[in-house]
Amino acid sequence: MKKGICFLLLLLIVFTSGSAQVQSPDDFLGYKIGTRFTPHHKIVSYFQQIATASPSMVKLETYGTTYEGRPLVAAFISREENMDHLEDIRINNLRLANMALDDNAPKEQSPAIVWLSYNVHGNEASSSEAAMLTLYELVNPANAGTKEWLRNTVVVIDPCVNPDGRDRYINWFNSVAGKTFNPRLSAREHHEPWPGGRTNHYYFDLNRDWAWQSLAESQQRMKLYRQWYPQIHADFHEQGINSPYYFAPAAQPYHEAITSWQRDFQRTIGKNHARYFDANGWLFFTREVYDLYYPSYGDTYPIYTGAIGMTYEQAGGGSSGLGVYKEEGDTLTLGDRVLHHFTTGMSTIEIAAENSARLIGEYHRFFKEALSKGTGLYKTYVIRWEDANTQRIAALLELLDNNNIQYGTGKGSAKGYHYLTGREESFTLNERDIVISGLQPMSTLLSVLFEPKSKLVDSATYDITAWALPYVYGVSAYAVKEKINMTGKYPAKPSFSNPEANPYGYVIPWEGIQSARAVARLMRKGVKLRMATADFETNGMRFKAGAVIVVKMSNGGLGDQLWKLVVESCNQQHLKAYPVSTGFSDKGADFGSQTVKYIKAPKIALAAGPGTHSGAVGEAWFFIERTLDYPVTLIDLNDLTPAHLNEFDVLVLPDGQYPFLKNNKDFADLESWINKGGKLIAMENAVAQLAAMNEGIQFKKEEETEKRDEYDALKKYEDRERDLISSYTPGSIYKVHLDNSHPLAFGYPDYYFTLKMDDHVYEFISEGWNVGVIKKENLVAGFVGSELKKRLNDGVIYGVQDFGKGNIIYLADNVLFRNFWENGKLMFCNALFLVGH
Repeated sequence: MKKGICFLLLLLIVFTSGSAQVQSPDDFLGYKIGTRFTPHHKIVSYFQQIATASPSMVKLETYGTTYEGRPLVAAFISREENMDHLEDIRINNLRLANMALDDNAPKEQSPAIVWLSYNVHGNEASSSEAAMLTLYELVNPANAGTKEWLRNTVVVIDPCVNPDGRDRYINWFNSVAGKTFNPRLSAREHHEPWPGGRTNHYYFDLNRDWAWQSLAESQQRMKLYRQWYPQIHADFHEQGINSPYYFAPAAQPYHEAITSWQRDFQRTIGKNHARYFDANGWLFFTREVYDLYYPSYGDTYPIYTGAIGMTYEQAGGGSSGLGVYKEEGDTLTLGDRVLHHFTTGMSTIEIAAENSARLIGEYHRFFKEALSKGTGLYKTYVIRWEDANTQRIAALLELLDNNNIQYGTGKGSAKGYHYLTGREESFTLNERDIVISGLQPMSTLLSVLFEPKSKLVDSATYDITAWALPYVYGVSAYAVKEKINMTGKYPAKPSFSNPEANPYGYVIPWEGIQSARAVARLMRKGVKLRMATADFETNGMRFKAGAVIVVKMSNGGLGDQLWKLVVESCNQQHLKAYPVSTGFSDKGADFGSQTVKYIKAPKIALAAGPGTHSGAVGEAWFFIERTLDYPVTLIDLNDLTPAHLNEFDVLVLPDGQYPFLKNNKDFADLESWINKGGKLIAMENAVAQLAAMNEGIQFKKEEETEKRDEYDALKKYEDRERDLISSYTPGSIYKVHLDNSHPLAFGYPDYYFTLKMDDHVYEFISEGWNVGVIKKENLVAGFVGSELKKRLNDGVIYGVQDFGKGNIIYLADNVLFRNFWENGKLMFCNALFLVGH
């Protein structure tokens, strides 16, 4: 062990020595690592150079492309004898996890897979520099120590998970920095402009997307990850400039599904890191801040799929530049940051190599127990088939497929926890119900994603505390404590095609995002559409309010192309369009009734730029442009002039701080636009700002429920964080009662499950429509502080008010949260397309 310390310490003093064929990063780039930022294309070039120079040890794979066209690459590194059998090692690893396509027995005498992910947050830029150093030292011919490590390991290096964000940050920094860096925090090079480089092209945090796989980068990376499922995954990050380095073990809360082995080995890894940090006199901390709970991080998702998952946090981030003064007066340099990340990366490989047999054995045990015992209280989950939920269920099954979660069909009767009612109920399985066994390789991930009630040992958590998929997707489901045998494979979605016809018209049910996509495409193509505002029956078929009607009237200019466009648009979405032979309804309004409204194709503007929350802007931008494939114009707040507003019908205000919502005088121009027919969609804090100036909606008044004790103000300093938690929720699920006769709730039952992430609840609207309200005792899952829980009831969350010829739509909770809160998306579509006609 002492030799190992001396060897790595030598590397810490002098990064590399160089070789004729395998170039060090310094030699290849022409500058010393840590003295300037390396753009993404040069990082890729360096990895290509090493792969070319060391083909027996390195395989470089391009696994995808970002939204801005940059390549996503991963390098596989090991000794020649392992690389010669890399595919055999991969397949054997899947056999260990009971996920191989064959029935051959796995071999535990196999290298451990160590996966290192760098730069998921683009402005946490030191880690990609460290990735190049790590790659070099693994293949450096002069470094005998790493070759011994590679005897027992295959190392996977993803040098830059978020190239678009990295280059956005680096290009900005290079454009404002002088010939030498300025360490004063007041210098402009330490103050990124909006939106910053942390996120991807659409301003999404890729470190929250592991399970949901909403973004192209995640989808492509996870396709590769599912081919391997490593034993160790380390995710490299940066934090505030004054923080010491953080590494495992993690803080509480740990999810109860995390095994004793996974907890213990985090400590083993942390102690190995501590040896090197102690030897160099570097500060670090463990067991604080960074917990292991939310399932979609780069540490928790690998844990729930059998690995040892860890986050490493170095002081730095977008405010640090190439060097910055810390509060104690020391200068934090990029070189320091790189060195620390290089150290923990190498230490991770070292400890994995020393414990490879234990890693493989415990990994194999994890998956064997998943099949024999399963994880958690519930052994089966059942998704009830309902025709109205066809589109929601299809989206949920796609998520299960993306996470290798198996499902099928079943028979018989059972008793289970009904997610909708919160009670144990008996039920009989139908042939189209989806049965998900808890006894499968992904048992732990399944248990975490479907858990009806969150269990927290510590309420001071880093992220949301509830995410049960039946609530997220709005489907009826049961969690069953007994095993239900799957009797068959669930049938694949059949190929579907609407036949071309020449009817009087078509009716498109409004039941989910597939409906909205088809309608958005028809609008783009210039097709005039109508909407039923109440249920009706025609030709022996029943349709719910919100159904979209297409007739030849007003579409004459499209001629023979009209029905072709309708059929094509619905076929693309696997959506049935119902031909009808008459506009005469058997029940309800005829097609020419005044209650069947013309839907004007909206011209949509989205507020963006400084003052708005970039993540919220990105959620709306991505959804409109990518999910709906509908045009949207992003406008910086400074450019939201009356002249520009008049070019649009709809203005979306995502979460943010709006200068024109501070008082009624500043609101005048926007109010005038609304009165003339504009539709304002206010989301999250935009609703709070409207309420603060008493513009249509008002905060719910707090009621004094208990007599206060005269000593309430006497609090202990050490309890200050805990005291704040009593009025806080990091993210919990509430049941919302819907008025689904209003267009904002078309396509929904009379309820919806919302993700509550703030303490805002609003008075019932006296002059308008209270479309979604929280009543008493409607907390479904997640942590809510005791004081806040008393207040979150009897208030409106989603509402609409008419102002002159226009409308204000209030979406107080985020219906597009991280693009994974699937059941909220239709409400946003309703706000864009249906409300206000």
